[in-house]
Amino acid sequence: MAYQSSFPPIPIPETDLWSLIFRRDPKNVPFPETKEIFTSAKTGVSYSLATVRQSAHEFGCGLKARWSWRKGEVLTLYTPNSIDTAATTMGTLWAGGIISPANPLYTVEELTRQLVDSGSKGLVTQLAHLPIAREAASRANLPESRIILLGEGRDNTGRVAHWSQMRSAKYTYVFSRTAIEPKKDLAFLVYSSGTTGLPKGVCLTHHNMVSNVLQFAFMEGRTFHPSGGHDGKGDRQLGVLPLFHIYGLMCGILGSLYLGLEIVLLERFEMEEALRTIEKYRCTFAYVPPPIILAFGKHPAVDGYDLSSLKMLHSGAAPLTRELTEAVWKRLGVPVKQGFGLSESGSVTHVQSWDEWGKFMGSVGKLVPNMEARIVDEEGEVVKDGEAGELWLKGPNIFVGYYKQPEKTGEALTSDGWFKTGDVFRRDKYGNYFCVDRLKELIKYKGFPVPPAELEGLLIGHEEVVDVCVIGVEDKDQATEVPRAYIVLKSGVEPSDGKAREMADWLANQVAPHKKLRGGVRFVDQVPKSPSGKILRRLMREQAKKEDRVSGPKL
Repeated sequence: MAYQSSFPPIPIPETDLWSLIFRRDPKNVPFPETKEIFTSAKTGVSYSLATVRQSAHEFGCGLKARWSWRKGEVLTLYTPNSIDTAATTMGTLWAGGIISPANPLYTVEELTRQLVDSGSKGLVTQLAHLPIAREAASRANLPESRIILLGEGRDNTGRVAHWSQMRSAKYTYVFSRTAIEPKKDLAFLVYSSGTTGLPKGVCLTHHNMVSNVLQFAFMEGRTFHPSGGHDGKGDRQLGVLPLFHIYGLMCGILGSLYLGLEIVLLERFEMEEALRTIEKYRCTFAYVPPPIILAFGKHPAVDGYDLSSLKMLHSGAAPLTRELTEAVWKRLGVPVKQGFGLSESGSVTHVQSWDEWGKFMGSVGKLVPNMEARIVDEEGEVVKDGEAGELWLKGPNIFVGYYKQPEKTGEALTSDGWFKTGDVFRRDKYGNYFCVDRLKELIKYKGFPVPPAELEGLLIGHEEVVDVCVIGVEDKDQATEVPRAYIVLKSGVEPSDGKAREMADWLANQVAPHKKLRGGVRFVDQVPKSPSGKILRRLMREQAKKEDRVSGPKL
């Protein structure tokens, strides 16, 4: 049985992203083109919708004039957050190109791999990242002349141009926008996080992304407003999500442009800078990953700032537990709602409504319009209502395949269009979905499933725990996996064998016997995470393998 969205279908026009955002009937745009959309927290510079459109048009013309840009060519963005990212992105789409975002923390080897795999014809970066960009481009046989810079910095050698040099109004009447076939032509080639293997290029068409922008706008446009508020400028987003991630791409760039919601961008997340920005700009909401929710709940600096403008925090990219939601509410009186999505879905598949955050804590919300879901067992058979199983999805926003990897595509997409997410979910009778864990991350203790996220959620509720990661480790004596917790303690709390035993005992009183921390408790300085906030369990597993034996409390 397939579950339908709780919401009625919405019309999805067969159009491209440029047309959707910049060629709408003015009567259907609920904000003026001069309204500020992108603001730099660092410089205070702001761009309106009209400014972004003009800059994007000039950049697209520059690509065609200076680089003889062709339809279907790939431009890689290897850059921290910048208010110029939107214009370079939309300008490339205007010219018929494909945007491939890359993590600015990538090493030379990682960036080279993406450049080669995508066949990139250009690379955008910032001055601080230019040495790695140069080396990776060289290894990928990409000429130095095909590197351009964003931001305030300039290349003092003069060999790498600034993006502003690609723009020229004199080209705007020479070149025309490239025609797009929305269901065929790619808009983005987004590389998956690679937490369970090498990154794969996720192929997202214009139709995929147009669909998801409209699905996202339907869910969030009901409660966020581009006008009103204390200064008449409406709701304002704290922009801390990395724009190279699908979460930030949708909520930070495309969603902001479509809904007319100002976003105050930080180059990267730093807690005190984020708090200062909320206070200064009176930000009313933010899309964040769970680690930032954790910081709002436990970071000591929070108490030193006026955060009274905040109406809502929205968590995505990884499961968020009830304990963290309650911690933020008790401390700040700010609701925390959730959503769910993947690179393979263009971003958003589930969103929790503002009025339901307290009713269904722990839920990622309901399916967005025009989507269907199945929850299946290991044999692909639909499970009973309320039972957990792998989430399968279908809808107009689901990707068309992995780039140059037909075998991986065949493993992920069924012949009739269902995408196997690899995530374990359950659904309640009201249509709310709950993410239990990643299918490949479930720990099996003597055949019993142990979801790491469940144990992490409980442990993070302990007053002395700042962060935690739970993994499965092999216990040869019992011939089974056993759960082990890696814990970051609150400042001033000393790690010891006694403290490890205390933590394990504390958890044991709250879980079924098979979920006890039989692999022990280890104390670490930090839990490794991706920029989007996902715990990199793979790194913790590698650390565990280096340890001679499973130690800690045997419970």
